[in-house]
Amino acid sequence: MALVSGPGRAAGSKLDLQLYADKHVAYVENLDTRRDELEYWLTEHLRLNGVYWGLTALHLLDHPEALSREESINFVLSCLWDNGGFGAAPGHDAHMLYTVSAVQVLVMLDAVNELDKRGLGGKQKVASFIAGLQDKETGCFMGDEWGELDTRFLYGAFNALSLLGLLHMVDVPKAVAYVHGCQNLDGAYGIRPGAESHAGQVFTCVGALAIAGELDTINKDRLAGWLSERQLENGGLNGRPEKLEDSCYSWWVMSSLAMIGRLHWVDGSKLAAFILRCQDPEAGGFADRPGDMVDVFHTCFGVAGLSLLKFEGTKEVDPVYCMPRAVTLKCLAK
Repeated sequence: MALVSGPGRAAGSKLDLQLYADKHVAYVENLDTRRDELEYWLTEHLRLNGVYWGLTALHLLDHPEALSREESINFVLSCLWDNGGFGAAPGHDAHMLYTVSAVQVLVMLDAVNELDKRGLGGKQKVASFIAGLQDKETGCFMGDEWGELDTRFLYGAFNALSLLGLLHMVDVPKAVAYVHGCQNLDGAYGIRPGAESHAGQVFTCVGALAIAGELDTINKDRLAGWLSERQLENGGLNGRPEKLEDSCYSWWVMSSLAMIGRLHWVDGSKLAAFILRCQDPEAGGFADRPGDMVDVFHTCFGVAGLSLLKFEGTKEVDPVYCMPRAVTLKCLAK
């Protein structure tokens, strides 16, 4: 699945406020047909993530069957390594981020049991790969064997392990303590202790605390104040002060607000109008902002943002997992 769509551009400010769902479904369906384009091969390192982004968008647009289930499963499993981790594409090194996307896709396709049926070691093997990346000293997680620590990887580990029902395989209290150490005086979170606050890292930290059942440890009003200040006059949200708006922050900011019960602290009508202006009403897909090139990453998080706003034509998204709420409820109930 390619990350960049090609010639399609998002609409300008005159776009009427409707969701072109059929166009977006067709856009995602056609991503894997662009193999004669250079951009397809330049984005190979994002292929497995792209399957997750596209499939999530399709679920939230109520077209989960638009991609072939069997082909999707076969592709995901072709990215699996003997150590239980997944790479971005066949032959790419295993990494936490791609492993999380693989688990999420298999859960959405109700295909986790394929790991057993095909003699691939089962979910326990995948969970062992993830658990093996926890840093014993800090409690944080590495992306791969080379040792980079990041709260994105910590959240990803909690996400995937909880979906697999194997969160007990890691030291949750130590990881939670690390997350608390990443909080700044403004109430938001950085990539590591002492780092600048960023909305993307807020999502990873709040999401990890939500999975751990530790949301009560957050000063919700202080954090919500910082998050609500991310909204600009045009309705869009940015990731940190003095930066441009971007449709993907419709997810990173709003999901965090949803998890702490402060979604109403942002002007939802203005935000929805901004997200819709990022659509390409002819070729489908969403861009980072009106007039730019669309891609599957922003399509996923633009649709997810609309879902958080309960926009007509979208299914309910789970703010903790960025997956269809119906899917996570079923998975976590097992």
